[in-house]
Amino acid sequence: MRGKELKQVLEDRNFPAEEIVLLDASAAAGTLTEAAGEPTFIRELDEDSFDRVRFAFFAGSAFDAEHNWQAAQLAGATVIDLSGAVNATGRPKPWIPALSPELPPPPSAGANGSANPKPYYSPPAPVIIGCTVAAALSSFKPLRVAITLYPPVSERDQLGIEELESQTTNLLSFRPIEKAIFGEQVAFNLLAAYGEDTKPPLADMRKEVAREVVRYLAGRAAVPAMQLIQAPVFYGYAFNAYAEFPSAIAPEQLAAVFSGLGVKVSGEGEPVPNNISAAGESEIQLARIEADASVAEGVWLWGVADNLRLSATNAVRIAEELVAASANA
Repeated sequence: MRGKELKQVLEDRNFPAEEIVLLDASAAAGTLTEAAGEPTFIRELDEDSFDRVRFAFFAGSAFDAEHNWQAAQLAGATVIDLSGAVNATGRPKPWIPALSPELPPPPSAGANGSANPKPYYSPPAPVIIGCTVAAALSSFKPLRVAITLYPPVSERDQLGIEELESQTTNLLSFRPIEKAIFGEQVAFNLLAAYGEDTKPPLADMRKEVAREVVRYLAGRAAVPAMQLIQAPVFYGYAFNAYAEFPSAIAPEQLAAVFSGLGVKVSGEGEPVPNNISAAGESEIQLARIEADASVAEGVWLWGVADNLRLSATNAVRIAEELVAASANA
């Protein structure tokens, strides 16, 4: 799913590539598809897959990324990881280019052909959301920030989508439901925890998101408290946040900073964004920021993002920034 979205973003943004090569495990190798409007076949991963490749995006399984990223790096490609497997080694540099106005970018990697070009990590949607909220509010010195995130079932890949679809159909037909992925009924429900045998537990996912936000902010902005609640939706990462400041801040001031970081903020009279309106959009969608009804110094934020598109766009933006830096060197 990430790979399909990444390919679409590369095409939509007219990424300057002579060729886009699609690689996958042997099960998908040989499948006819298209890239940049031209028919092509998905090629099988092998030791020669990364010859003359400048950027190697790992958007498939963690297994494929773990076992092939070093081969890509040795071939001279700059690795951009979306799977999390390369990030688990502690070597990649996480990067969210949209936040560069508030959080300076990391040093550039070596150019194609260098001995060890630095790998990069494009964080998933909840980490981008958490860091964006923290970065936008940082200059106002918030006393506290809390974010509740509502992940869609597509965060558990295709099997999560199939389980929600199956549960919904069976419940409406008064039939027993399967709980293999979430361990609980997720259809028509909200979950603060998965079933006991579900791996990884929702609590571990929350800790991982929080850990990645702390790592990226690195003391440059106040770290928000974060909670995850599983929502019965297929796509779109929704969130609401509360921030409190030493003194009252006009919502318009906050909106201006969010807009400067690439967030689309709804104007007066415009509809409140939702999972449907965010589908296919590359940026975070934010409703009008509202002052709290009882705490004069507090504000509420509601936002959504296409979870697959947001991370894929961030990965492509990393490559675009590196191309621009190389051209200006």
